[in-house]
Amino acid sequence: MKKLLTAASLMAFMAGSAFADPLKIGVITTLSGPAGYLGADARDGMLLAQEMEGGKLGGVDVEFVVEDDGLKPANGRQIAEKFMQNDGIKLLTGIIFSNVAGATVPDILDNGGIYISPNAGPSTFAGAGCDKNYFVVSWQNDALHEAAGAAAKEKGYKTAVALAPNYQAGKDAIAGFKRMFGGEVTEIYTQLDQTDFAGEMAQIRDANPEVVFQFHPGGLGIAFLKQYQQAGLLGKIPMVLSEPSTDAVVLGAVKDAAVGVTATAHWNRDFDNPASKEFVAAWEKKYGDRPITYYASQGYDTARLISSALAKTGGLDDMEAFREAVKAADFKSVRGDFKFGNNQHPIQDWYVLNIVDDGKGGAKAVTDHMILKDHGDSYSDQCKM
Repeated sequence: MKKLLTAASLMAFMAGSAFADPLKIGVITTLSGPAGYLGADARDGMLLAQEMEGGKLGGVDVEFVVEDDGLKPANGRQIAEKFMQNDGIKLLTGIIFSNVAGATVPDILDNGGIYISPNAGPSTFAGAGCDKNYFVVSWQNDALHEAAGAAAKEKGYKTAVALAPNYQAGKDAIAGFKRMFGGEVTEIYTQLDQTDFAGEMAQIRDANPEVVFQFHPGGLGIAFLKQYQQAGLLGKIPMVLSEPSTDAVVLGAVKDAAVGVTATAHWNRDFDNPASKEFVAAWEKKYGDRPITYYASQGYDTARLISSALAKTGGLDDMEAFREAVKAADFKSVRGDFKFGNNQHPIQDWYVLNIVDDGKGGAKAVTDHMILKDHGDSYSDQCKM
């Protein structure tokens, strides 16, 4: 009888395992409006990584549950609440914009969830507000733009006009640029939904700086660069920009309006490391001529990070073990060297890119040289973890 019971128990266990529900990962992201492609690319980068592992991550069956926050903080918070309370989801990711993160992430952390950011990295969670359940794969917002400030300083510019939308990431952008630039900066804040920059063009012309820095992601950046050219400023006042203002979709839309711009980035599609080459090849096979953006690479890296942790823990039953496995960052990033600082934000290299004519009537980014090596962020010393 004992052998029969043991066999029956084994069969029941095997049947239960075969039909076990996949581990759900909540993805709150921006899929609509002018910035909708940012979230779509981050999502599709995650799904591509999952597909490359046969529908699993780290050997674990997973399901990405995706919802559009519409770039509205209240929506993000409501989605997170539904994911956690109704669906029992403990692991969340996907937020693109810092204003959505600011409204959403605290509730996730307060309810014991783990949040891994593929993009937004506001300063409010990098210093004294750091948390053991909060990780950022992309960058800390300021650090992203510190690279542009360093590049502008390297070129010898002394005066700048810096423009960004009036929200947390925009404030972090200008703070980061100023920190590394070191020269005289005139600050101009725009609206997050603004597409007409005629007034700002007049202000730039009146200020007559040696260089312009502007942070306007997605459709905002497309509008700004086109109007900069139309205002006759292109070629007269050079631009040094961070990567959200020069992603592949922006370059495809503005074409020659970006030629001659200097950009900075933590990754570019011409990177020669094996992980990047594998990602680019897989993306091109899956999506054909669809541009590869930084957001896609960050979504892909986020999924690869989660995969590396699940491979060690087999799931989320032991949240402490999963947390430690994420912190180890035992995966091959498309960027090359990658590790977390004490505040669980990236330490990574930053590069100068030249925006050049692609020979097809458009523009492309070509990596020139490293500008910052093993660069973390300016808030980590305030984090007491």
